[in-house]
Amino acid sequence: MIYDYLIIGAGIAGLNAARLIPRDKNVLVICKKEPWECNTFYAQGGVATAVDATDIPAHIQDTLKAGVEHNNKEAVEVLSENSRSCIDDLIHAGFDFDVNEQGNLAFTKEAAHSRSRILHADGDATGRQMHMFLLKSCPHAIKTECVVNDLLIQDGICYGASYFVSETKQEVAYANNVILASGGIGSLYKYHTNSPAIAGEVQGICLEKNIALKDMEMMQFHPTVFKGTSYARKPLLSEALRGEGAYVVDDDDKRFLFDYHKDGELAPRDVVSRAIFDYANRTKKGVYLSFESFSKNFFKKRFPNIYSNIKELGFELPFEKVPISPAFHYAMGGIEIDIDAKVKGIKNLYAIGEVACSGLHGANRLASNSLLEGLVYSKVAVENSLEEGFEISRENYTQKIKSFTRNQSIDKPIKDSLRKIMWENAAIVREKSKLESALSQIETFLQEDVGRLLFLRLLTAKSILEFSIERTSSLGAHYIKENGC
Repeated sequence: MIYDYLIIGAGIAGLNAARLIPRDKNVLVICKKEPWECNTFYAQGGVATAVDATDIPAHIQDTLKAGVEHNNKEAVEVLSENSRSCIDDLIHAGFDFDVNEQGNLAFTKEAAHSRSRILHADGDATGRQMHMFLLKSCPHAIKTECVVNDLLIQDGICYGASYFVSETKQEVAYANNVILASGGIGSLYKYHTNSPAIAGEVQGICLEKNIALKDMEMMQFHPTVFKGTSYARKPLLSEALRGEGAYVVDDDDKRFLFDYHKDGELAPRDVVSRAIFDYANRTKKGVYLSFESFSKNFFKKRFPNIYSNIKELGFELPFEKVPISPAFHYAMGGIEIDIDAKVKGIKNLYAIGEVACSGLHGANRLASNSLLEGLVYSKVAVENSLEEGFEISRENYTQKIKSFTRNQSIDKPIKDSLRKIMWENAAIVREKSKLESALSQIETFLQEDVGRLLFLRLLTAKSILEFSIERTSSLGAHYIKENGC
């Protein structure tokens, strides 16, 4: 059997692509765990959009400024120019964004935006609401517990993918078009905000296939996650909190961020993350998020899920300040694609969402552009693939389907070491000597008889380190500590 489309990943990008593919097409969506184990489900703040046509130039400029002009401007233009139509399409399909007292869309502001242009749903559960809506709207088959271990590529054509369906069994799906929507690399770091299913294996497969990755040194760290849980995945305290009036303080209630940037809490994420990291290390003081400017009724209505989650951790908001620290959040880099969302060098392979890199985000992602990217570039990929109408000839794929060992007994301690190495050496502040040492350790791990999934993760981690070493000067989220200072 040959599918018209194989979609790898069931976050906003993959599910919106599935929604837009005509019902008469034969489509298979596969995901690593349950569909809600993805970053979309955990996204709190909202989705950015140009409010109207007059706001497009400002949205573009804000995105370029946040990305330190490292962006592909054409990719930014595609995002912004298509933003409102994609939002309106979702609304017309039945999705409900929050509205104000007048019944109009309730736009709010987040860091580095020059105006209020963020839409939210259920207060602080935008990603979850969008994800559940797209799941219900998906007209095609979704298969869970499928962990991709290889792409079937020959002569510039992708014929499908092979994937584990259990510890010892794997299957193959052939397709005329393959869309990669598998997300970023969060689980490579010791502390992160991502779903544990997000670990960068597909990026590792691309490295094996000599498919180019781009901007892999550009990793974004969210400045405000709850500090105190023992889990690798840290509870996120949304950017929207600071957009609505929360602020960062130390043990003495000093708002120290203005010592680092004139915009204080609303400075770009990379600036805020580095400021908190530097201040905590230099002063040895605790860092907290304060909510004292909020009334309780407003806070519970605007941020109901954060209120509930943090209350379970023992804090009564907005009356108590909460200990925070930065953690890994988002990969600006990924599989290099062109402006049509096509993977460069492969005729019928597309990549969308966080797994992909068009150069859209540059050196630092503008807050809430990620959900928008999933909506816009899934539309771009589907439209271009339908227009091309490419079909594979299965008999032309003559390579042997490889059989892999999913996990080995030595994997767990190496995984734990990998996360620690990446957090300590390729995180918020980097030093060339430490990056080189980390790379040497990763290369040693690659010589071990590890399982397939760990091997792919190690390849991706190696790429992040190599890109980071190659960029010798600081730029955006990539901050190199020079000359020991």
